[in-house]
Formats: sequence, C-alpha cells, structure tokens
Amino acid sequence: MTVLDVTLTGADVLLPAGGLSRSELTIADGRVQPGRQGGRVIDLSGYLVLPGIVDLHGDGFERHIAPRRGAMKQMAEGIVSVEAELAANGITTAVLAQFHSWEGGVRGPEFAAQVFQAIASVRDLVVTDLVPQLRFETHMLDAYSGLADRIAAWQVPYVVFNDHLPHARLAQGRKPPRLTGQALKAGRSPESHLSMLQAMHERRGEVPAALDVLCRELTARGITLGSHDDTTAEERAEWRARGAAIAEFPETPEAAEAARAAGDHIILGSPNVVRGGSHKGNASALDLIAMGLCDALASDYHYPSPRRAALLLAKSGLLDFAAAWALVSSGPARVLNLDDRGSLDAGKRADLVILDAETHRVAATLAAGRVSYMSGDIAARFIS
Repeated sequence: MTVLDVTLTGADVLLPAGGLSRSELTIADGRVQPGRQGGRVIDLSGYLVLPGIVDLHGDGFERHIAPRRGAMKQMAEGIVSVEAELAANGITTAVLAQFHSWEGGVRGPEFAAQVFQAIASVRDLVVTDLVPQLRFETHMLDAYSGLADRIAAWQVPYVVFNDHLPHARLAQGRKPPRLTGQALKAGRSPESHLSMLQAMHERRGEVPAALDVLCRELTARGITLGSHDDTTAEERAEWRARGAAIAEFPETPEAAEAARAAGDHIILGSPNVVRGGSHKGNASALDLIAMGLCDALASDYHYPSPRRAALLLAKSGLLDFAAAWALVSSGPARVLNLDDRGSLDAGKRADLVILDAETHRVAATLAAGRVSYMSGDIAARFIS
C-alpha cells in the first residue's frame, strides 16, 4: 500500500502545543515529520487536520458480519466492509468489541472465534488498525476452563467483563423481558433458554473466585483488562483488585468517582454525549465529563458518534476544541498505552482525519500515512 510523502499546507492543524492553528504538517515513512522533507506540497485550505480517532470500544460491526441469520458466509469480507465504515468516520484505530456470551448467535462463543480469526486474516490487508476485544459474560462458568489459552490463540490483547444476566427478575422467579426473541436468536426454545439463565443465576456465588483465577492468568499474559457498566465504588474496587484498571461506561457518578480517585481509566459512550443522556437512564456522559470523569469517548454502537461528540463538546463550550478532540484521540491512545499515536507530534504515526472546515464532515482519513478514506473535492488536491 502506498505511503504518502507530502506536506500539507493551508489547513488549520490541531498541534500538540495548543489549539487549531494555520500550520504545515509533513508526513513521510508513515510518520509525522519535524519539518518539510521535500515531498509533494498539497494545499488544504478550507480543511481541518486533526489526529485520527482512536475508538476503544465499538460493536457496530455486528451488522456487517451477520446482516441476517446465516447470511454471512465470508466473515473476512464483513470485516473489510467494517473497515470502510470506520475510515469514513475518521477512525484510524478501532477496538472491535466482540461478545462471548450466553446470548448465542452473533454473540455466542463459536461466533466469537470466527470473528477473531477473520480479523487476524485481514489485518495486513486493511489500513485501519483493528484491535480485537473480547467481552466475556462472567457467569458462563463452564467456559472458564482453557479460556486464557483461547484468548491467546485468537490474538486478543484486551478483555472486558460483562454481566448482563437479569438477576433481579430471575431472583423473583419472573421471566426476563424479550425472552422469546432472545431464545430464538440463540437457537434455543424459550424454556431451555430460561432454564440456562436460571442455572447461571443460581451459581452466581462461584463467579468471584473463578474470575480471580482467570484474571491472574490473563494479566500474567499481558492482557489488558476492563470492567463494563460498574455501578458502585465497591464493584470498581473489586475489578481493580483483579487488575482491571479500565472502567467502561460506569453507570453512576459514584462508580466513576471511585475510578478517578484510584487512577483508573474511564471510558464513556459517544452516543450518550450526542443524545444528551443515556438511552438506559444511566449517568449522563455530559455530566461526568463536566466533573472531569472521562479519559476517552468510544463509539459504543455508532461509529459516527466520536467525531460528533467531540465537536459538540467544543461547540457547547464545555471543553475547548483541543480538550474535546483529545477525548477521541490522545486520551484513548493513553488508555491502551498506544504511545505511537493519538497526537500529531513529530515521530508519531501519521494517523489523521481531515474535516471540511465548514461542515465538519470527514473528507479524508489517513492511518500510518496511507489513505483509508477520501471523498469529494479533496481528492482532486491529492491527485493533481
């Protein structure tokens, strides 16, 4: 793939030292260079040049890999189509969050294995950096044995723990909502699906010890760990003790404050910002950001949202432009210790997104100096 050797002029560039300023930016050998190197000069007047978006958690790819039950026979083709959408939304590094869940279907263990194999098979063929994440349902006790080995074989560097069992309903002996539809998606009868949920709920007392062992195995292998939907300070402390220092989408200010006090990383959902609140009635991301309780914004289920959320935060005045954009670039890069990206410092990967200065639409995206997306009038400037 062609790596650009160019100097971009005329654009407003978000440089590490401050906000947007009219500056030149040279990229060569896949990295940002300290000065003009003699490559071709491209006039980008009327555009903004920003660090590429690092998306720490997104499951919007599900519709690409299984648009209808059984319809996707070539999983790798689905991942390639995912990359096109990511690039069109300015995302240069994407964590693909794949469930390993009792929900079955596209979220079942067998499907997870196929997804991870497909990601590995196309990683060298796409421009966007694709990072697999396993979202493990903690009450699947029968799946613990050998899981650390399977994660290593899948080349998964990042594991997040979920518990989506409807415990309150099950404790009351009531059927969970949407039981029939969920069972059919998993290929089970409603009766067998309910029986499985009840069995996992009844064994909930065994889960903490099993998690302790699993987390020790994963941290020993250098796997990054996080928790999902923390609700209390105590819950966050339990995960931290296991080595899970990332709090994805804490549901309450209490959990987020506990994470911040202990130095844990906090990831919030961009759709929450764009919507002005959680669709589930959880803590407002806007409120948490105003309280300083956010290190990174993730796409969650909607890839256009990180860009839109950062722009909204800047437009609202809640954060200045540099701080708002940091929540989708340098902030998430720090969370995953990706020291080679997230800003336009000289020597870092030439990961950048170019926005139309008037509409703020994505005009082009480059990852490691290679074009992953380009559309409209800007293309003429690059090829002329």
